[in-house]
Amino acid sequence: MSNHAIEVERLTKRFGDFTAVDHIDFAVKEGEIFGFLGANGAGKSTTIRMLCALLQPTEGTARVGGHDITDAPEKVKETIGYMSQRFSLYEDLTVEENIHFFGKVYGLTDVALRERKAWALTMANLHGRETSITGTLPGGWKQRLALGCAVLHRPRIVFLDEPTSGVDPLMRRTFWELINELSSEGVTVLVTTHFLEEAEYCNDLILINAGRIIANGSPKELKRDHIKTPILEVQCSNVIEAMEWIEREPWAVETSVFGTNLHVSVSDEKAARAGIRKILKAKGMTLSSLDRITPSLEDVFLYLLDRESQRERTPV
Repeated sequence: MSNHAIEVERLTKRFGDFTAVDHIDFAVKEGEIFGFLGANGAGKSTTIRMLCALLQPTEGTARVGGHDITDAPEKVKETIGYMSQRFSLYEDLTVEENIHFFGKVYGLTDVALRERKAWALTMANLHGRETSITGTLPGGWKQRLALGCAVLHRPRIVFLDEPTSGVDPLMRRTFWELINELSSEGVTVLVTTHFLEEAEYCNDLILINAGRIIANGSPKELKRDHIKTPILEVQCSNVIEAMEWIEREPWAVETSVFGTNLHVSVSDEKAARAGIRKILKAKGMTLSSLDRITPSLEDVFLYLLDRESQRERTPV
């Protein structure tokens, strides 16, 4: 018997001549937090909609909670909870009306609905705001209410599509605490995001670009397996100009701007350290610090995207 909550095989979706999802394969273990990582337009939301049986695949298939998304779409919908990018709420309804509506949609009885309503209000910290119009709520409260409505029926699998888009970093962290609580209760969570720092919270990840999976593994495995060269973090004046000069050097494998600093993947650390100091001094730029760092998932993602870009440019 499979211990996978989700199994995907050669899943593909085309819209005319455009391939949004291109023959992807992956599996999600029961009870884990599984991250689906990629830039906007990479194919994340299209995949989620197929897995939720909201969109028919062009090729391939998937099983969600043991049910085939093509042959048993209604069974899939009964098994899952789903929270879309727009929080899946009716903004002209009150908080209480949204909870009541979703509870009835999920087939909750009056007693069960009362119990789950109390739970959702507590989880979303909305006691006393039951009659507030949902559209007037701050983003973080609306976000928690949407999660509460998505899991009112206690699904064993939950899909969260860009759930923290549009909320501040503090609210994002609070929301991830709620996701961890669900996982600790045995709920399988598949979450899409383009916030790379959030991906560190996931047990396993997929990186998708232009509809294709370009890497998969735990955050630790991705950093270990794909970044083989040292990375130096350069804090200096005129970061953009510094990058333009540094990336010309033979020891500079990859350069990218991170906030106000520069990350340089190097083939020869000793030569790179000497070369960076020499370049910055010659160009009249101030060097504040030069340190070797542990690669982040953003370093990995940028590296993989650059590798994909090089492959596309290479003649067959």
